[in-house]
Amino acid sequence: MDPTSIKRDAENSMVKALDYLRSELKGIRTGRASPALVEYIKVDYYGSQTDLKALAIISVPEATQIMIQPFDPQSVGDIKKAIEASDLGLNPRVDGKAIRLSIPPLTGERRQQLVGHAKKIGEEAKVSMRNVRRDANKHADGLKNVKTTNYSEDVIEGLKEDIQNMLKKHEGEVDAAVAAKSKEILEV
Repeated sequence: MDPTSIKRDAENSMVKALDYLRSELKGIRTGRASPALVEYIKVDYYGSQTDLKALAIISVPEATQIMIQPFDPQSVGDIKKAIEASDLGLNPRVDGKAIRLSIPPLTGERRQQLVGHAKKIGEEAKVSMRNVRRDANKHADGLKNVKTTNYSEDVIEGLKEDIQNMLKKHEGEVDAAVAAKSKEILEV
């Protein structure tokens, strides 16, 4: 490996951790209905775990309601079971070939729990990024032992500094995403 590929790999891994964080934060419930709340619920569909968004049209007819219209009407029962098994605390109501979810208002205590959950997910993303930094630094240290190319101490230390700056930048983005989600959760 060379310094450029080490930096590129570290950057890609940190961006993936950030993308994963953002998708997880979308699934945390706020006081408003959002398709993102349920689209990644896993449904046992003919023996395989499938995301709900692949099985149905998910819409928001009202600010406090989500409507799920399965492509296959036979899957209504499986979708209902999956929603009940999720930890969202929603009660699905079958309405013919569709399912309606009413989003009840959040209590102050539940809002605090959700903010804590968002912070926990953010911390896990940071840990993942720090592991990427650790691995990248190991690769950078490994450049000292490469006989075919002579990388100076300055090049290796510069690489480590770049990786550290990259980590700080991405950790800042994690903090911003968690803060925005926390603000959204606490909005009444």
